[in-house]
Amino acid sequence: MVGIEDYGEFETAWCPGCGNHFILKALKQALAGLGLAPHQVLMVSGIGQAAKTPLYLNCNMLTGLHGRALPAATGAKLANPGLTVIVESGDGCVYGEGGNHFLAAMRRNIDLTLLVHDNQIYGLTKGQASPTTAQGQKTKAQPLGQPSEAFNPVAVAVAMRAGFVARGFSGDPEHLAGLMAGAVRHPGLALVDILQPCVSFNKVNTFAWYKQRCKRVNGHDPGDWDAAMRLARVFGDEIPVGLIYENDRPPFQAGVSGPMALRSPDIEAVRRVMDSFA
Repeated sequence: MVGIEDYGEFETAWCPGCGNHFILKALKQALAGLGLAPHQVLMVSGIGQAAKTPLYLNCNMLTGLHGRALPAATGAKLANPGLTVIVESGDGCVYGEGGNHFLAAMRRNIDLTLLVHDNQIYGLTKGQASPTTAQGQKTKAQPLGQPSEAFNPVAVAVAMRAGFVARGFSGDPEHLAGLMAGAVRHPGLALVDILQPCVSFNKVNTFAWYKQRCKRVNGHDPGDWDAAMRLARVFGDEIPVGLIYENDRPPFQAGVSGPMALRSPDIEAVRRVMDSFA
């Protein structure tokens, strides 16, 4: 039987009070609850404070380039379909540098779980605005205020009919663990956008700020695309957290014949081809 302890305990480089601690706790709970042993899991990340998470888990891991976790994870999943592949990084890494890969993965509906630590700031590089920073919010790099409208990843994911779209809150780890488990179980691209405080560089979107606004979704049909689009656009004095949208689109793998490594070659056909060059 798999337990949380199988995923290990490690000293982290995160600030005390950082939401990443609670996300890591929820992830371990979800994986153990699913009965997944560490050797069955591959964690793929990019660059950033959130992207350090795989370093603190006893499982297979790959830390890639900034914004490039999704293509690496796609290759791993197509090569080894039996592996549970989880992509995990921050809002800047996934929605900024990795924005095009984010769109492509949803369009293809790759069977991956995408966990995004969304603290609405760049933490590792010390506090400039990220794609999800609110318009007008002042940062170290934008002292006059962030000039662009904030990116809404949940609304974009629903608009593109991604297979599973949820928003979680690091301050509610039990609820978050349930969303993560549901995302892993879903046979297609599953996004969990996780709101979390950055205690060092975001003095606006604090734990108290999120706690006051985050409300669990109740009485919502995640199969209703129109209702999901309306719910996904709600972000302000109230922020819905929970499963926003889910569909049964076939995953990308359903349209391919499987990895080459698992196929049995037709030796006679190979011989005929080789003989044709003689």
